[in-house]
Amino acid sequence: MKKETSRKGVGATKTLSPIQREELLSALRARFEKHRNRHPGLEWAPLHERLEANAEKLWSLHEMERTGGEPDVVGQDLKTGEYLFFDCSAESPKGRTSVCYDREGLESRKEHPPKTTAMDMAAAMGVELLTEEQYQALQKLGNFDTKTSSWVKAPAEIRKLGGALYGERRYGRVFVGHNGAQSYYGARGFRGSLRV
Repeated sequence: MKKETSRKGVGATKTLSPIQREELLSALRARFEKHRNRHPGLEWAPLHERLEANAEKLWSLHEMERTGGEPDVVGQDLKTGEYLFFDCSAESPKGRTSVCYDREGLESRKEHPPKTTAMDMAAAMGVELLTEEQYQALQKLGNFDTKTSSWVKAPAEIRKLGGALYGERRYGRVFVGHNGAQSYYGARGFRGSLRV
């Protein structure tokens, strides 16, 4: 029998223990109620029901929470009924910093490579990096990344040329900048999105 765990690894499963599940749902509900401005018109009960029916998505939300993302609902797709979660921590999630943008960027580093990449971590967690548009939408809900920055999904044409994008808020404005995909910083992680 496989041991239940919250971390993905050898022998790990994408399931939560009953205690982890209850702690996560409690944290999500408290955040949902505290930040109603992020999801006006939405109610907890139907969201809770959907979360309970999607164990793997709940596991991904747990990974977002465990790494410091503070996931919260920022909208709902009216066609599919899916709820959209973004990492809403004030600063870039602490458990995901010092990572290159992607595997290609990591492999191109000549020295001092980080342990992993934003794209690899996101895939392991079952989430997507925020797009530039999603990052801008998040910033309309509050002031995020005032001291840090977050990788955002780079368009193929930028990535093909070796670049990657990040977002941050400085001087009361939101900026999207660029770096080589091989770069990494202690104050830059990434924000994820998840549809449930």
